[in-house]
Amino acid sequence: MKHKTYIYVLIFFSMLFWGCSFIWSKIVFNYYNPITTIFLRLVLSTIILYTGLKIFNRTEKIYMEDIRLFLLSALFNPFIYFLGENYGLKFSTPSICAVVIATIPLFTTLMARFMLKEKLPFINILGILLSFSGIVLMLVNKDLSLNASPLGIVFLLVAVMAAASYSILLKKLTYKYSAFTIILIQNFIGILYFLPFFLIFELRNFLTVKPNAELISSLLMLAIFASSLAFVFFAIAVREIGVSRTNVFSNTIPVFTAIFSYFILSEYFSFNKIAGMIIVVAGVMLTQLNKLNKLNSP
Repeated sequence: MKHKTYIYVLIFFSMLFWGCSFIWSKIVFNYYNPITTIFLRLVLSTIILYTGLKIFNRTEKIYMEDIRLFLLSALFNPFIYFLGENYGLKFSTPSICAVVIATIPLFTTLMARFMLKEKLPFINILGILLSFSGIVLMLVNKDLSLNASPLGIVFLLVAVMAAASYSILLKKLTYKYSAFTIILIQNFIGILYFLPFFLIFELRNFLTVKPNAELISSLLMLAIFASSLAFVFFAIAVREIGVSRTNVFSNTIPVFTAIFSYFILSEYFSFNKIAGMIIVVAGVMLTQLNKLNKLNSP
């Protein structure tokens, strides 16, 4: 029982850190563009994780037969996922971004249906339709105009699809390596993926910015909590209780984001936005009910 409680505590903090990451990123965007933000948080996270593994003598050997899986998983996350999430956040608000990201379990279910030919019970189909209606409610004004950038929503959906694919690949890696090693290697590969884009498109802007306390603290928060601990905690949970159970808790990310966005960024919450958030979270939960019942049955 203690072991199970420990896992759920890790999941709670993982979702809390990811919920706050939208706020920290929005602050950093006042100084840097998305690619620079991602690149710096990955560099800092890699240094932190590598130092920790060295200090505690927990470094692991990476086998050649797993290199391809590491390269592919890092392509989905952090590369494609962070591009989609950060540019989506740049063109929308933290709360909208968090709600769309919270549909990752929903899209994981859809991918399983079409790629793995898994059957979808009626309640799961109802949950999918409910979630999409919630997103529409959040994004459409009374005059049917959009209150968020269509480009931002497209970027966020790309991030969601990348995360759903990443979850499946992550499960395979957790059988052979510790969570700290997996995130360290994926972040390092992510740095290599982002480096050319950073040097070509954003280095000049990076050199013109004079860092201050707000920028440095927000970057450190992203690196330590969002890019290191949150992913490590998530990987541990995936290994212990599986992808479906762990992904269900992503429903709580919009709640954390909404709370901190209101108090830190003074984001305005209309009735449509609040109602849409509740509907999306309820819909995603419905898409997972059948899976959780199977997992909890003896």
